[in-house]
Amino acid sequence: MNEGYYVSAYWGPRKETALECARRAELFFSMLARCDPGFTQWYSAGRGAPRELPGWPVRPEVTELEALFLRNRHRTDIGKKVIEDAGFSTIVWNAEKPMTRLHLSCGGYSPWGGPNLCLLALARKGILRERLLHAPVLAGVLTSMATAWDPDFAVATSGKMRDLVRKKEQEVDVGWLTYLSRRLGKLPPLPAPVRIEPVGALGWLLILSPEPMTASNPEHVAFTARVRELLDRAGLIERPEPAPAEE
Repeated sequence: MNEGYYVSAYWGPRKETALECARRAELFFSMLARCDPGFTQWYSAGRGAPRELPGWPVRPEVTELEALFLRNRHRTDIGKKVIEDAGFSTIVWNAEKPMTRLHLSCGGYSPWGGPNLCLLALARKGILRERLLHAPVLAGVLTSMATAWDPDFAVATSGKMRDLVRKKEQEVDVGWLTYLSRRLGKLPPLPAPVRIEPVGALGWLLILSPEPMTASNPEHVAFTARVRELLDRAGLIERPEPAPAEE
């Protein structure tokens, strides 16, 4: 099962300050650390980082996270002017070998830019990967993302499965585990063994199987595609064209 798995949440234009993003990030890091001990310490790039460490240690506290977002604002190539509606973006990683990378992009409110996202890219091998590729653990990671970032949707899947199931570029992805915000619509009845768990009042977590869903298994691909079709019929797959966030 050497597929490239990832866990990622996406949401449309949402104007937020670096402080507001930092508050969400603090909650996310706190919840994520409870999912696995490999997520308790993170590092970022920067000159002068201690040689014995994989980067500058990042304390998951509001003040430091706000400063991290402000240092990594999107800027123009010429003049290095801040692109206000592009929001904030940063990448951090842990000390595991191989490492797990986390990409955060938030506070963006341009209707023409990329989506706001929280992307956790799992390593292709290693003990941490083995611990993570279990439905209860990934359910905790997705719940952390949904609770902290309030995305439109989130998914835990492999890139190969996504490419086999997805019908067009801009749509809600469906995978082994999928989170759907209540903003998308009403959830239809889904076939066994899909398990549906509410995430507070925000949305639903769909667990398609207690065992890993792989793109190399035709039955897994067919079942994931079937769930996607049912969600599509209910109007939950189409992603509306983003509108500018209110000033």
